[in-house]
Amino acid sequence: MSVANLIAPLKANFARGATRSYSWRKQQLETLRQLLRENEAAIFQALSDDLGKCETEAFATELGLLYAELRHTKRHLKRWMRGKRLWPGLHNMPATARLTPQPLGVVLIIAPWNYPLMLALGPLISALAAGNCAVIKPSEMTPNVSTLISRLVTQYFSPDVVTVVEGAVPETTALLEQPFDHIFFTGSEGVGKIVMRAASAHLTPVTLELGGKSPCILTPSADMATAARRIAWGKYLNAGQTCVAPDYILALPGTAEAFKAGFAAEVRKAFGDDPAQSSDYPRIVGQRHFDRLVSMIDADHVSFGGQSDRDDLYIAPTLLENLPESCLALTEEIFGPILPIIEVPSLDAAISYINARAKPLALYAFTTDKSEQDQIAALTSSGSAVFNEVVMQFGTTSLPFGGVGASGMGVSHGKASFDTFSHMKPEMRKPNWGEVKLRYAPYKPAQLKLLRRFFGG
Repeated sequence: MSVANLIAPLKANFARGATRSYSWRKQQLETLRQLLRENEAAIFQALSDDLGKCETEAFATELGLLYAELRHTKRHLKRWMRGKRLWPGLHNMPATARLTPQPLGVVLIIAPWNYPLMLALGPLISALAAGNCAVIKPSEMTPNVSTLISRLVTQYFSPDVVTVVEGAVPETTALLEQPFDHIFFTGSEGVGKIVMRAASAHLTPVTLELGGKSPCILTPSADMATAARRIAWGKYLNAGQTCVAPDYILALPGTAEAFKAGFAAEVRKAFGDDPAQSSDYPRIVGQRHFDRLVSMIDADHVSFGGQSDRDDLYIAPTLLENLPESCLALTEEIFGPILPIIEVPSLDAAISYINARAKPLALYAFTTDKSEQDQIAALTSSGSAVFNEVVMQFGTTSLPFGGVGASGMGVSHGKASFDTFSHMKPEMRKPNWGEVKLRYAPYKPAQLKLLRRFFGG
């Protein structure tokens, strides 16, 4: 079946108005929750097969986040659907005005491979809550999860509500040729540009959740034990294949040695002396990405780790130091278990280093000094700024998530995601009485004087 024929039932269903009601939307969310609850074992197995994730990490970073998003959305959906009353302005009285969220239509969700379940079905929650129909394109890099999503969506949802298109570049290209009402893409900056160019042919709005090199600043006021523990956890979650993972450390004077020691100790505590033997340490998604990551590891600059096994797609938690500025680990997004540490002379130098590069998806800083926190927040630009923590902002349903500049555009999660998949339609309603004749021609000098006074010109 052609892509156009696959999408036609979705468009027809939306055109009938079937998706507008609260009861329809609530039912779709219940269906999605049922899909997840009844198939947890199969989901865990697919995530293990594709990425080597243990059940605890799979639940915390995939299923758990989806359950939380579903619960939050169902709790607030009625209120979100009501919209908002606004003041229509004295010049329009008597009248009423409001913003009413209206579904967009049929939306396309293109999911990545690093969190293949959550980043496919998370946007779907908001798309359905906003009253849309959807097409999901899972990543071919995680074939077991892709096949499972396709099978379960077909089993639980009507084909005129949600459908899945599996495949690689040809299938994605065919989808992008269609006139969707919104495209939600999560992935790399390079592919994001391709998506945006394709969307421009139909003037389709896009949400792009990209990535970039998210910095992490260490200042002397930081609690170094806490910093080492939280950074090690956030960096090696999913073997570093996380868009908001710390990409490099900017260490102010007096912090580098303490951090390196604490960091190595935390890695050993989490994964043992040989993380390759730990059931809690995931694997790299494929050999192409494995080879790219290994090319970043120079044995002369390894402070900790550095081991790898191509057959097992294993790369040890690795800390790099004293790197040349032109090396790949400092010029490309790492997206793996490699963490460079860069020593800088001052906080001003750290801020300058960040500002000389593309705006990151996240910026982290470990400092207990409020003035340092304020300085970093005010003088840098990033999708989010997080102090004394890493990664956890992504799982906060009430906090919008998104990038800025090269790290993306648009936001998701909670109400922000509902708004992303809605058109906030301005409405004004006015009776036939209460006419203001001042606006009508033929005009007289007195009308201009009154208008000036009214508008303040």
